[in-house]
Amino acid sequence: MDGILPLWKERGMTSHDCVFKLRKILKMKKIGHGGTLDPDVDGVLPICVGKGTKVIEYLQDSGKVYEGAITLGYSTTTEDASGETVEQKAVTEPLTAARIDEAMTTFVGTITQIPPMYSAVKVNGKRLYEYARAGEEVVRPKRQAQIDSFQRVSEPVFDESTGTQTWRFQVSCGKGTYVRTLAVDLGAALGFPAHMSDLTRLASGGFTVGQAATLAQVQQLMEAERMDDILQPIETAVKDFLHVDLSDSLWQKVKNGQLLPAEELGLKTIPKELIALFYQEKLVSLYGEHPNRSGWLKPSKVIRNV
Repeated sequence: MDGILPLWKERGMTSHDCVFKLRKILKMKKIGHGGTLDPDVDGVLPICVGKGTKVIEYLQDSGKVYEGAITLGYSTTTEDASGETVEQKAVTEPLTAARIDEAMTTFVGTITQIPPMYSAVKVNGKRLYEYARAGEEVVRPKRQAQIDSFQRVSEPVFDESTGTQTWRFQVSCGKGTYVRTLAVDLGAALGFPAHMSDLTRLASGGFTVGQAATLAQVQQLMEAERMDDILQPIETAVKDFLHVDLSDSLWQKVKNGQLLPAEELGLKTIPKELIALFYQEKLVSLYGEHPNRSGWLKPSKVIRNV
């Protein structure tokens, strides 16, 4: 079994939990996920199966879409609703929707983020969450994130009794964006401690909510021998790559991992991105520019050789 399974990860499970359960359901070991989701977050989690594991990194590189909620009034250790309160400042007068919208637009584009302490980013060989659990502080590296859109999708709700204000948002963003941190930074821009109070991933790896199946549904499909109903082809992971179809003679060269001149693949120039090579409508290899031989390409990753 080879391909990509768009899974709907339910709350209360880690991404690794999903992989562990799927290995039992599908009765195979070669399974990996294409982008971690926190236990408190539900949503689309692409799962790579068999030879599909060879394209995990390209799914992780793709953009993602989330919908969630931001709450002003207090911040937490984890930057989401599961953490302990670390700072409070009551919202005594509700912010207008116009003020919120104006602040949100300033985060669209390339922004700088500092990863949350409760994250898997490594510093000096240890993950940040390990420092956090040990109560240790460490200097966190700044990172660039790409925000394609960031919009409010509900009316802000002011709660005078708790001194909070909450609204729902939708964000389209690039690889490595911390949506929790986006919520915290937006709060700071509005003058209040804040946290991400809810989050769902609507799209990842080119897959959307409507394509995703729960673990229970996957179990049913497996028992009914209907996995083809949900399993997507490996080729979907490279749908945005430059695509070259190989002749029989070229396939023999690619199968043996030979270097190829650009003109042999019908290319006048070599793109900086990898090129997806197909034989008989199947993805067989990814080639990229040779670092030392001008006008030549070399294999970057073999997907299939039979």
